[in-house]
Amino acid sequence: MSSLLLSRLSKLSLRKQPALGRHLVGARFLSETPLCHIYGIEHCGYSRDDYGRPRYPEIGRLMITDFTGPSCWTKVLEKTVRMDLMTETGTMGASHGWAFTLRYGGIPHLLDDLNPGVSDSDGCEISLPDLVTLPHCQTKLVTNVAMSSSSPHDEDCILAIKFAGPQLSLIRPAQEKKEWVNIKIEDPSFFSSRVMYSKRDKKFAMPASEGTHIGYWDLGENLEKPKAQEFCDFFTPELLKSEWERLDSCVTSVELVESRTTDEMFMVKRFTERNGFNDGRMEERRIWVFRQDSSSTWCSTENIGDLCIFLSNAEPFCLKASSHQKCKNSIYFIDKSERGIFILGDKYKTSNFNKFTAPYFIPPQSYLDANLTLTSSLPLTLFHLNLTSMLIVAMDLILPKPCMTPTTSASIFMYSLLSFFAFAFTIWKWKF
Repeated sequence: MSSLLLSRLSKLSLRKQPALGRHLVGARFLSETPLCHIYGIEHCGYSRDDYGRPRYPEIGRLMITDFTGPSCWTKVLEKTVRMDLMTETGTMGASHGWAFTLRYGGIPHLLDDLNPGVSDSDGCEISLPDLVTLPHCQTKLVTNVAMSSSSPHDEDCILAIKFAGPQLSLIRPAQEKKEWVNIKIEDPSFFSSRVMYSKRDKKFAMPASEGTHIGYWDLGENLEKPKAQEFCDFFTPELLKSEWERLDSCVTSVELVESRTTDEMFMVKRFTERNGFNDGRMEERRIWVFRQDSSSTWCSTENIGDLCIFLSNAEPFCLKASSHQKCKNSIYFIDKSERGIFILGDKYKTSNFNKFTAPYFIPPQSYLDANLTLTSSLPLTLFHLNLTSMLIVAMDLILPKPCMTPTTSASIFMYSLLSFFAFAFTIWKWKF
């Protein structure tokens, strides 16, 4: 009987989770999402109404470049999405495969259309309240989007939208009564900064334009000012005068990236310049990485160990290179015209140029699962265990087997009872 129980449990655990699962207590179960970036959309026609008639908008199959393994390749998925997601106003920002866009005449929405692990039938969109533009601010141009959790269905998830200029807007997408919390940042050195969520510090963070200091924000009090401002002491690399002069002519940008496997924070400074060819396109010249030490000093490093960093228009992330067959001590990057890899130790870059209409890296499912809170996954797991055991008891009572003994039946019943109480207690703790 025990072998039969284990067999049934193993078969149940391998089944695809039903679509309902992602709406239970904030949990959301997807098929395996590969490490990839969005390549584009292959046009395939129009969507259809209930009578089979074509209707606006045009749709296409999602194309991704799969980075699973030591090499990468582009493939066309069966998943269909709207073609207008590839336009400037179609996707205003993205985080973990969720796209922030304006639909139906300018209503803000979160769509999971850019997540290759979600099928058409399981697709979801979350309507958000109308944006509120603060005085002397704008909400048409988005710098980037970040989320505190991999799923906006998580009740604790906070969505942050950094607009070009002084406005930062926060909202909890899973709440029934959604309301924007709008912050006007007074320090102009943050006007062009990109926001990220620090799981370690449990706050949203932004570096100043030159990385001189870092501001932190959350949904607490005194929102107009950062919760804390960390002034950064830097130890920069030693360079020749000619190299300094060339870097001084470059366009610079600064981003914060957190390694959740090593609990480290990195500051990445990128130098881009216009090439001397006829197209005059912008391309990466140099990338510096600074590691924060125990005394909060930022030291330039050319060795981040068995880590690789992924930079795109989406929220940056850091992975253990050996676990994903990627080059260690490296930075993968993509923007609208260039995709490449920069090896820190060798100061060597290899890249290719193309038109990337949606330059967003999507982290793998293992990274997304690690980002889920315990309270969002444990109740559903216990629910499945309890349901499984109760079904087994019912089947064995209705269809008694020759090997079934009163002792075995009593043991399974006690397991079911304990699992039920554990499930009820977890739900109570999650609610209160």
